[in-house]
Amino acid sequence: MATATGHDGAGYQNKEYTSSADSGEAARTHEANITRHMTAEQHETAKKAARFGYGPLAQINTTESGLLPAFGGEFQPGTYKGVENRKFANPAPLGLSAFALTTFVLSLINMGTRSVAEPNVVVAIAFGYGGLVQLLAGMWEMAVGNTFGATALSSYGGFWIAFGIILTPGGFEIAASIEAGGGTSAFYDSFGFFLMGWFIFTTLLLIATLRSTVAFFFLFFTLDMAFLLLGIGYLQRDATGAPNPPIIKAGGFFGLLAAFLAWYNAMAGILDTSNSFFIVPVAHFPWSVTGSERRKEQKAERSTV
Repeated sequence: MATATGHDGAGYQNKEYTSSADSGEAARTHEANITRHMTAEQHETAKKAARFGYGPLAQINTTESGLLPAFGGEFQPGTYKGVENRKFANPAPLGLSAFALTTFVLSLINMGTRSVAEPNVVVAIAFGYGGLVQLLAGMWEMAVGNTFGATALSSYGGFWIAFGIILTPGGFEIAASIEAGGGTSAFYDSFGFFLMGWFIFTTLLLIATLRSTVAFFFLFFTLDMAFLLLGIGYLQRDATGAPNPPIIKAGGFFGLLAAFLAWYNAMAGILDTSNSFFIVPVAHFPWSVTGSERRKEQKAERSTV
């Protein structure tokens, strides 16, 4: 008989139960174990809070399908089955954190913060954290069976490694070689093509988050806008032939938003009732599977009143 894994708080494994017809009953038993010390009023408050994605019951599966709701802390854009006897910890927060910090630093530079204009410092972060660590997190997502997480984290890890290679002074001489053949404008055009390609890829991932959580969707939406604006900024240059400053700054602004949203989703995957006094709220779209189930529950409750 197949088994699924229940999640407490932010999505960490805490109990295994069957994903067959008995899954709903097992989940209700799990819920009873969590709420046995609660008063009736506290239990009702926890149930209401779970509808908005926070509280001790937020990630408890009470459906007969045995599926858990979409959760950015696990890098899962749709309903998914818990992994039986998972040998790895949840790799999503690591990958999200690596992406967030690297994007944060580069976005500050793109916005011209404190007059810093050259992204050389990002090269080290891109290789070590945003690149290597995020790539490893993507491989671990593959090991736990998360296709979306493996595709996204591994790809963006590859992006940062490629970014570091392009901008490494002297070592690879990519920028110098392009400029020698067609001038600075040829490098800017090439880099613009590079960014637009990542805009297209991110758009594909964005489509997969349309029925996910709000924070997960807006992470990819803001990242998509950042790639688009940065690509336009390099392709549509100013009168001096340099990347268009207002558009580059706008891209940096959306990059900052993406960085903080990545940290938010990472925190949702790290914090649970065992290590935190609060659980990060996880709001689901009304048209998502979870949103539809909650509307049905609310309708059923109103009909019984």
